[in-house]
Amino acid sequence: MKNPEAGAIRDRGPGARREQVRARVLAQGSARLDELATLFDVSLMTMHRDVDALEAEGWLIKTRGAATANPSALVEAGVRDRTSAMSAQKAAITAVAARLITRGQTVFLDDSTTALGLVPALVSHPPMTIATNFLPVVAEVGEVPGVQIQLLGGEYHARQEACFGRQTIEAIALLNADIFFMSTTAVRDGKCLHRSEATVMVRQAFMAHASRRVLLVDHAKFGRRAAHVLCDVSEFDIVVTDDGIDPETLADLRASCSDVRVAPVGD
Repeated sequence: MKNPEAGAIRDRGPGARREQVRARVLAQGSARLDELATLFDVSLMTMHRDVDALEAEGWLIKTRGAATANPSALVEAGVRDRTSAMSAQKAAITAVAARLITRGQTVFLDDSTTALGLVPALVSHPPMTIATNFLPVVAEVGEVPGVQIQLLGGEYHARQEACFGRQTIEAIALLNADIFFMSTTAVRDGKCLHRSEATVMVRQAFMAHASRRVLLVDHAKFGRRAAHVLCDVSEFDIVVTDDGIDPETLADLRASCSDVRVAPVGD
């Protein structure tokens, strides 16, 4: 289906079109080049050039006939871009994960936009204590009677809108959570991977001080690569993914974790 705004985007030049292509692929996780060409009313050759340019900038990875979101780009992207990426899958995953929330819990949330989606469920179960290094969580919670926020300070990273470093890790060590919800950049060979060493260190601290650990990971992250090993998948009590995961990957995941829950997208 052709984008009704394709003509206007085309008239504004290749820069405007590439921004729309970038946003669409980051939101979906991947897209076929022929479908993008049709959507933006350009030739397939033009779309190849657009994707080549976005790949050179580090946003996308070009594969045969398709473009996928570069996981490193999503780390460097702001919260708005990360929130829009795989939004339907994240909503499905958090809907399943929300069933693990009960009144009176102390909950750790990492700086992932997937975990951020749990805030409405958390604030509906007071009394509740939420501890996080992610400022958007604080903004989402606001002032809710019976919900206490522990903002874990440290070195503030503006693009990630989160705190990292030694002080953050020390603050985590003073707490003990009933449950920790987190995501990761990539899952490969039974390991969770992340591009940022600072993020890895903070999430490892969260894991060390939580009674239960829950990994929230959409299907597009399986098979990706990232520089730093965060942990083995087997270290999680529960893994929640979406139904876009392929059967072989799901079988491997279940070999690593005994409790894997698959969220239906669109239900």
